[in-house]
Amino acid sequence: MSDNNKKKLTTAQQDSLFLVLKSRFEKNMNRHEGLEWTKVLVKLKLQAGGEKLWSLNEMERTGGEPDVADYDKKTGEYIFYDCSPESPNGRRSYCYDREALNSRKENKPKDNAVDMAGAMGIEILSEDEYRALQRLGNFDTKTSSWIKTPPRIRKLGGAVFCDRRYDTVFLYHNGAESYYAARGFRGSLRV
Repeated sequence: MSDNNKKKLTTAQQDSLFLVLKSRFEKNMNRHEGLEWTKVLVKLKLQAGGEKLWSLNEMERTGGEPDVADYDKKTGEYIFYDCSPESPNGRRSYCYDREALNSRKENKPKDNAVDMAGAMGIEILSEDEYRALQRLGNFDTKTSSWIKTPPRIRKLGGAVFCDRRYDTVFLYHNGAESYYAARGFRGSLRV
């Protein structure tokens, strides 16, 4: 089986995903005021058999609880963010990127956030996207999430992450090779 065939959902998997997404959409209308599920569903069905549905399913499978967080009027795309209350459980304990993973001599994590996001077909949230997500609810009150690190910081060996404490979103830094059981990453997908 080729990689392209692996990145497709069966009709039954698609229907199951649509039911989960519809339920989440309807329970969290504050995240997407003015948007209608029927229009989102039409857009999703246009992706049937494509990698974007597979990516959305990967967000769900790894605990991200994806939901529509925005709509881009210019491109006509719905933007899904990981909306799990805490950093997705299936994406924790990873260092930031491949370079960081390769630099570890001992106690290597099993993967890194940048490569995993790429393999899933999603983008790690930027700081602006992370802050936009936090306007939709209280996320990462017990965990933290890697975010896209500016090249100048990464070049110096660092990486950045965010969380929410004391009703405030904080931006922090760590060595990119660090990893913690309570730190994962959140992603976005345009459909």
